[in-house]
Amino acid sequence: MLTQLTVSNLRNITELTLEPISGINLILGDNGSGKTSLLEAIHLLAMGRSFRTRSLKNAIQFDQPQFQVIARTSADIPVGLQYNKNSGLKIRLNSAPVKRLSELAMQLPLQFVPANCHQFFEQGPRYRRQLLDWGLFHVEPRFNSHWQAYKKILQQRNAALRKHKPISEIQLWDAHLASHGEAITSLRKQQLEKVLKQFSVLFARLCPEYRGADFTLKYRNGWLKGSTLEQAISASIERDKQLGYTRSGSHAADWSFKINDADPVEMFSRGQQKLFFLALCMVQAKMAEDSNHDRSILLLDDISSELDLKHQQNVMNELAQLPVQTFVTATNFEVSNIEKAEMFHVERGGLR
Repeated sequence: MLTQLTVSNLRNITELTLEPISGINLILGDNGSGKTSLLEAIHLLAMGRSFRTRSLKNAIQFDQPQFQVIARTSADIPVGLQYNKNSGLKIRLNSAPVKRLSELAMQLPLQFVPANCHQFFEQGPRYRRQLLDWGLFHVEPRFNSHWQAYKKILQQRNAALRKHKPISEIQLWDAHLASHGEAITSLRKQQLEKVLKQFSVLFARLCPEYRGADFTLKYRNGWLKGSTLEQAISASIERDKQLGYTRSGSHAADWSFKINDADPVEMFSRGQQKLFFLALCMVQAKMAEDSNHDRSILLLDDISSELDLKHQQNVMNELAQLPVQTFVTATNFEVSNIEKAEMFHVERGGLR
């Protein structure tokens, strides 16, 4: 987790230094004061990318050549990120250049809960796979090696398909792709079963309206039922040649939690959808800490969006009990009696 954070020339933040606590860091301020920019700085530091723009030059403060984010972790490790209009992105971890973003992800395991996180139900399977795979990356050492190998093999097979290589050459990749794909599927299902057990308990506390509801898991492998991945890939070779890419596999998987055998998106309000997504993030963060004995970082933007005071209080009470360093933004905050919380007021890109 972070013990110190300094942000320079990022959007409307000219210079800001924050010393967050290990529990809940509540960031208050008017719209446009720099609250979300502060979350963006932490996200940049942990992920190497922004959740607001694909082009980092758009995050540089007007009339400035670069922005910079520097932090120190609880393990006393310095982390620094700089983006310059001319020289691009530079990241340093413990005074050494970062070659792979997975190095950052291991040091600063982070999850971001946007104000519009109800879109979790609307943005398609890829978004849901990413959330699940985040948890696996931090609790299951075998997952990343399988996933990296799977991606490389998939790229090679797709390249062969696009170049209209002979079927015999395309199928050279099939057994290896299937081996890693089946392993990924098995790990994902195991993770989801573990998540579901804790999720059903936590969600009932965040959203008491569904206390006593029945929660079940539905997982779609990404290929036809009743066949192995290798069989599915082999059977669809002609279709894949026409498409120019591999249709079936772990990269096409999807999952959902049913509630009382119904799809949550069809029965939940926007606020309940937000609590659903938040509960998933909180459970996986706790599982990551249980596995690695190191706190995750949770960014929660605009807690009051879609949530009334009662549900905000439920969220804050649960966050206070989690082994997670949390940064929560709000324009105003009326919830009281929050444990392990520190308030910071942001005004015009600085603390007051």
